Order: sequence, then C-alpha cells, then structure tokens
Amino acid sequence: MQSEAESAPANFGVVVAVRGSVVDIRFDECLPSIYSLLRAGTEGQIAIEVLSQLDAHRVRGIALTPTQGLVRGMPVEDTGGPLQTPVGKEILSRMFDVFGNAIDRQPVPLDVQWRSVHRAPPPLARRSTKSEIFETGIKVIDVLMPLERGGKAGLFGGAGVGKTVLLTEMIHNMVGQHEGVSIFCGIGERCREGEELYRDMNAAGVLPNMVMVFGQMNEPPGARFRVGHAALTMAEYFRDDEHRDVLLLIDNIFRFIQAGMEVSGLMGQMPSRLGYQPTMGTELSQLEERIANTDSGAITSIQAVYVPADDFTDPAAVHTFSHLSASIVLSRKRASEGLYPAIDPLQSSSKMATPGVIGERHYALAQEIRRTLAQYADLKDIIAMLGLEQLSPEDRNLVARARRLEHFLTQPFFTTEQFSGLQGKLVSLNDALDGCERILRDELKDIPESALYMIGAIAEAKAKREPEPQTEVEHAASVHES
Repeated sequence: MQSEAESAPANFGVVVAVRGSVVDIRFDECLPSIYSLLRAGTEGQIAIEVLSQLDAHRVRGIALTPTQGLVRGMPVEDTGGPLQTPVGKEILSRMFDVFGNAIDRQPVPLDVQWRSVHRAPPPLARRSTKSEIFETGIKVIDVLMPLERGGKAGLFGGAGVGKTVLLTEMIHNMVGQHEGVSIFCGIGERCREGEELYRDMNAAGVLPNMVMVFGQMNEPPGARFRVGHAALTMAEYFRDDEHRDVLLLIDNIFRFIQAGMEVSGLMGQMPSRLGYQPTMGTELSQLEERIANTDSGAITSIQAVYVPADDFTDPAAVHTFSHLSASIVLSRKRASEGLYPAIDPLQSSSKMATPGVIGERHYALAQEIRRTLAQYADLKDIIAMLGLEQLSPEDRNLVARARRLEHFLTQPFFTTEQFSGLQGKLVSLNDALDGCERILRDELKDIPESALYMIGAIAEAKAKREPEPQTEVEHAASVHES
C-alpha cells in the first residue's frame, strides 16, 4: 500500500455523521487540509477524501469506497497527505484501481514511487507550440478531421452509436505503431469492456507498453471522480521523467462530469442548469489542462464523450467541446444507414485542417469533400419528395459523387471482425486521399456504389467490380423476370 506520511505523528478523529457517501469527522487537535485522505474501518479499508472544513474542528469528506460498517464514534486516521497513485516502469502492462491497487490478479508491483493525484498543469513557458498530425489509419478521420500529436480529440455520440468501438479500433491501430506508452482510463464504464480490452490488448501483444486504470460503474462517485486524475499522474510521469510520448485514452469523460455532479449534490451544493454542479467548468479544466505537450514529451488524448439524449447543447458536451483540438461527432442517422464508422463529416471538425498544417492538396480535397456532402444533404429533401429524376444532370452527378464518397469513407474494423465477417483494414493517408480525389474527378463512375462499401484502399473496388458468375438457377430466374 501507499507510504502515507510515515514520519508525521498520527492524527485521529471520530465520525460524527454519515449520509450515504458523505462523512463528517471531528478532529480535536489538528484539522486535516483539503484533499487529505483519511482512513477508517478495522483495517483502514474505508477511504475518505476531505472536501470541506465545516468549522475549527469538523471536516466533511466524500468516501471513495463503500461505507458499509461505518458508524458514529468510529476512529478515523489522517494519512497526512492526499490520494496517491503508483508511477514507474513497473506499472507497465498492469491494471489498477483508483488507489493504485493491482486488479489483474498478479503480484503487487514493488519498485514504484507514489505521487499525489493532484498536480498543477505545466506552465505555458514549458509547453510546445509545434503542430504535427497523428495518423489513425481510419480514412474519414485522417482526411476530414486529422488529429493532433499532443492534442485532445473527442468522440461525441449518444448511446449505442459506436464510441467505444471506434476508441478500441484507434487503440488497435495506434498502439501497434505508437512508439511511446498508452494509458487507458475507464471512468464509470462497464467491467465487461475493461475485461475484453485487457484480453484484446494481450492477444495483440501490445500490453507491455500499456497501463490500464479503472473506476467502474459500481464504484462510489468519489472513486469515479478521481480515477481520471490518477491516470493523468501516471501519464505525466512517462512524459516528464521518462521523456516518452503518451497516448491517453479516456472512456468516458461524461462519466467524470457525472461523478462530479453526484459529489456536488451529496455535498449539498445548489445545482446549476440541468442539474449539473456549479463548479463543472473548473473541475473539467483541472483535468483537461494537464493533458499537454511540453518540451520533454507529449500526451495525446482521445476521449469518448457520451451526449445525453443526443443533445449537443447539453452543458457537459458544450464544456468538453471547448477543450478539444478535434471533435468527432457520431450520428445515429448514419449508423442506421449502415455507414460505419458512423461519423458525421459535416458536424465534425479539427483545428489541424488548415493548409499550413496538412498541406494545400489535402486541405483542398477535404474542403471539396465537405462541399459535395453538404450539397447532397441539401438535395435530400427534394429527392425524397420528387425523386432523383427531377434533378438537373449536374445535381445528379453530384449526388452520385457524394454517395460514392459516403460509401468509400466506410471502413471494416479489426475490432469488429467477429461480428461483420470482414477483415479489418488500416488505410494510409495517401491511399485515402487518392481514393477521394479519383471519386471527385469522376474516374470511378462506372463502378457501382456497392463496390466502394467497406473497403480499404480504392484499388480494392476494382477487385469487387467483376461480377461473380451466376449459378444456373440465378440465370434462369433473371431470364424469367425479363
């Protein structure tokens, strides 16, 4: 366990009130400071974090563990410091909870340091200002909303549109080619997903450069609220001490905001709009601002963001948008049309998509693709009412081009092979740009749309173009129909 201020004399208090996860404790001699970790129970198994000092002798804290067995009058020990997490090379390939306990049924890592989860973001003077592209191997992302090395990208979407699948695919594609360390932080997600991810990463052979930290759905709000800070402390160690690039994957940042909302409600604060905590902006900033490039290394973050009821004006989504360098919006409508990944290219954006960063050719192509898809979206109402035949020849060509682009920007994933039966594809940026350019130049108008669906590079469409020989039954049926 943690080396929690061994030299300081023990400071004991007593529980005076317990309301769910909120505990009031009286200290007669020395009042613990804010964020101090207190321990109660026969073996110190109940952890409480101090969040407010009520008067000269009482503090109010939030329990990070279940409070069964906690009673008034029970002694509480002040550990003398804040919640800490282990850092060091020994934590690689391991799985931890918010307290730094190994939860992968393997021995406790020995050669580790313990650091506070509460750390200040790097000062502006230490931050790096260069812009580099971070390739994912997913066509629609690399072409239309490129990610930034050392930036923050968000995957926005309601329930069941494929955020976790897309995040898992990015892990699969990046961790293999990513030189640095990957840290996966599960905030308030299902234990099934964590167990599957562990197995998949182990099978892919990338676990030796990966750390996983979980605060699951069944844990108290205090633990879910702090697990993101614990993962960031580990990421900062690899960035600042080991000078390595870190890929930080968070699933799901909305659950962090939700845990903060629960903590705020339990502490008796008056909620603001739609029931969110009044301090939401500050809490999110304290977490997000620590994710940064410095002169020693970069933390690149990809975050899944659940959007309640598909409402992108929800305060949680709005506050998260403002921190990101790329926003990838998943659309239920596209998912229902079978266009996977179900990314809406017109709502998604990236601040990397400028000629100075991605180059003139890439920028011009991305703009033309967006324009084509936007014009097609405008024509959909006319097509629905009057039919495709009523459009002018130019508009009909534009619709054909847009539909081919939509089909080409779908892609089979490695992580869904067992469900789709299609082999996953990793597509380089050059191949993706080349395919889009040829579609926009009408070089592939003889190829049916279906040949472009769920392929990798454009060359695969030629292979699908050749019709399969008909069986005698199919041939007889086609003759009969004609």
